Amino acid sequence: MSERTLSVHWDDPAALAAAGRALSGIEFLHAIRDRRLPAPPIAQLLGFDLVEVAPGHAVFECTPGEQHYNPIGVVHGGLAMTLLDSAMGCCVHTRMPAGGAYTTLEAKINLVRAISDKTGALRAIGKLVHFGNRIATAEGRLVDAAGKLYAHATTTCILLANGG
Repeated sequence: MSERTLSVHWDDPAALAAAGRALSGIEFLHAIRDRRLPAPPIAQLLGFDLVEVAPGHAVFECTPGEQHYNPIGVVHGGLAMTLLDSAMGCCVHTRMPAGGAYTTLEAKINLVRAISDKTGALRAIGKLVHFGNRIATAEGRLVDAAGKLYAHATTTCILLANGG
């Protein structure tokens, strides 16, 4: 066995959250996408980027590597779930007012194909399905550059008044 290393750097998450509360959800996500604000620590840790943001739509990209592997030699399903949870949550976030908040109530994923470091870049595409007074729902798809499906998911989020 040969040891590998990975260095991870991130910015203060409290400062990022504070900056986000002053912006509407879509303004906040545009600032992260455009690198006017730093990516959150989870994106730095796992190596994914927010690449598209529009009302009710968010896309993250990630190229899986060995650092994402589980003990049986394939990418852990948690990477797929994290990417899809991020995309689905952010498509809900695009509709949030400044100071507003939400959190996931439920998420379900179907992993339909193994992921490895040979898979290449993946795109997690989140699409808003419903945005109500208290509940939002979204769906997501994880695909490769050719559009081949690796996982799909759904989420239900609760919308919290005044960020709390």
